[in-house]
Amino acid sequence: QVQLVESGGGLVQPGGSLRLTCAASGILFSIYAMGWYRQAPGKQRELVAVITGGRTNYVESVKGRFTISRDNAKNTVYLQMNSLKPEDTAVYYCNANRALGGDFWGQGTQVTVSS
Repeated sequence: QVQLVESGGGLVQPGGSLRLTCAASGILFSIYAMGWYRQAPGKQRELVAVITGGRTNYVESVKGRFTISRDNAKNTVYLQMNSLKPEDTAVYYCNANRALGGDFWGQGTQVTVSS
């Protein structure tokens, strides 16, 4: 059974930082592209960052502020979020994807940026 479990969300003031963690089980973690998505109220889910092997990609709005990383030995992917803005408020989801088959999602963790 595949499980992706996110943690690390919460309430933070503008300019603050959070680190999201996604722990995966039930998959051969190292062969999956791992991504973080977010969905704000009334908006479509959007890709925030993805890491495949050693390559990373980010949505333009978070470049220079967010960093995605992974530890294949721990089956874990992280999203370090700095200089947070109110517009970063959303539910953040972890995703594991493999082009040859396999697309899995976590349950989501709420991030709220507000003073």
